Amino acid sequence: MKSGSLGRYRLFRTSLRVVLIGLIGTAFWIWMKNRVERLPFYTKTQEGVLEGLGHFGQVPDFSLIERSGRNLGLADLQGKVWIANFIYTHCSDSCPLQSARMAELQKDLSEEKEPVLSLSKDVRLVSISVDPERDTPEVLSEYAKRYGADPSRWFFLTGEKEAIYHLAQGGFHLSAVEVPSEEQDASGATYIHSSRFVLVDRQGQIRGYYHSTDSEALRRLLRDVRTLLQEKT
Repeated sequence: MKSGSLGRYRLFRTSLRVVLIGLIGTAFWIWMKNRVERLPFYTKTQEGVLEGLGHFGQVPDFSLIERSGRNLGLADLQGKVWIANFIYTHCSDSCPLQSARMAELQKDLSEEKEPVLSLSKDVRLVSISVDPERDTPEVLSEYAKRYGADPSRWFFLTGEKEAIYHLAQGGFHLSAVEVPSEEQDASGATYIHSSRFVLVDRQGQIRGYYHSTDSEALRRLLRDVRTLLQEKT
């Protein structure tokens, strides 16, 4: 190849490389912009706890059985701000503490203590059993009484195991696994499940996750509930 032709070829190749890099950079910037707009906004503390209200997806439609024996689904919670968690009544690990913390939230959200956070009007608590075979409505009713759960404000749900696990894993993006008997340890835990509380807005959108064992996280949960109650529907 002649020197003139070689020079033009190198110039063409360099120009083409610059153009391609520019196109790739532009495409990457557009992709990142769209991705950031779709993803929930949150920060992480050193412990890795999600902070700040975000949009973590829509809770799928479901129909489970409340401790009263009536069916309860997503439609029954529309227009309410609600806090969900997963437990089972024979649990001796995180469940008693979760339920005790829920009882504290019920008190903190009471109309007498905080009129702005009127639990009777706008906020519900929802505890869902991951052991529906043993946690019948009757069993859940007895369990709820131990924590002073107001039946009109704090719901306990059971139902088909497949539906519950689909809701936990696919809907709330939380762990919920039955432990085979041969793999159970000395604690006797028959289920592994998340101990997080999940905050859901009036439209059924997941807006936050909170460690039930972290007092600061629960204070943040109360602040976030207040924020959601003030959002326009």
